[in-house]
Amino acid sequence: MILVTGGAGYIGCIAVRQLLDKGEAVRVFDKLYFGERGLDEVADKIDLVQGDLRTFDDSVLEDCDAVIHLAGLSNDPTAEFNPTANEDINTRGTEVLAQACKARGIKRFIFASTCSIYDLGFYAPDFLRDEDSEVRPRAAYAVSNYDAERILLELADERFSPVILRQGTVYGWSPRMRYDLVVNTFVRDALVKGTLTVHAGGEMWRPLVDVSDLARVYMACVEAPDALVHKQIFNVVGKNYRILELAHWVREALKPSKRVEIEVDYSNYKTRSYRVSGQRIETALGVKPMVGVKESVEHMVKMIQQHNQLDFYSPRYYNIDWMTLLAEMEETIKRIGGVF
Repeated sequence: MILVTGGAGYIGCIAVRQLLDKGEAVRVFDKLYFGERGLDEVADKIDLVQGDLRTFDDSVLEDCDAVIHLAGLSNDPTAEFNPTANEDINTRGTEVLAQACKARGIKRFIFASTCSIYDLGFYAPDFLRDEDSEVRPRAAYAVSNYDAERILLELADERFSPVILRQGTVYGWSPRMRYDLVVNTFVRDALVKGTLTVHAGGEMWRPLVDVSDLARVYMACVEAPDALVHKQIFNVVGKNYRILELAHWVREALKPSKRVEIEVDYSNYKTRSYRVSGQRIETALGVKPMVGVKESVEHMVKMIQQHNQLDFYSPRYYNIDWMTLLAEMEETIKRIGGVF
């Protein structure tokens, strides 16, 4: 059995489906901040456990052979909203889970980290970063993931084999949809406004990966021999794109059914820009990106309509909006007691 933490999330919902398609038994451990609707179609095929990494009960690991660790606060705004929770969940929660796995004899541990640890700002030297490049993470989210990486590498030995995946910015359709990721945001704006606004001239670079390609990487890391992945750091990148290029690809994908304009704003240069190489994992495991932006956007539009995810500005589709709303609701409930 494979344990997927954060398996009810944007990436997790796709990863769980791919694991099931491979014939794997799957247990999901998730706080369920966003509910479990993204797993409705496979609910009868998985073992779902609601819980919090900060109070992790290692009985969840019973009968598990590997762990794919996706749980945590998953972007800069949510990390900055509550820095203490960010460190407790993303760093300390990862440490608690890893130690429990090691004590239980679960050797293979795949950790979803982030390429944002390479970010040195818009005006930093432009070069293709690889896994050996110096990193000096600045934002709370990047720092928490980098600290977790170092903890996992220290725990590694013949009984515990962590694999660290520094993931590019993810895009594509998911049953637990998000519209706060750059390509997905462009799709939303194209469908709702018919206009894409590109800041900073669209000059900034981002390493991107489609969510279904990312999920395939998890399976490859589970199946790989120890010699290929033990204590390894891999960047997971489909391709590096300039943001303006992404806008053009989204517009191209929507032709001829939707007319889309692109507006370029040359202000707001306080942004990230970095390019990242994904060659190491392709060489080591033979996994290559299969889904490009155009194909992903075409699929996304089809599935958005099919699943009626058309309330584009619902806070459920935006991590920081939803977390802020939950925090406000929590305070209200404390003050007023039960709803009824």
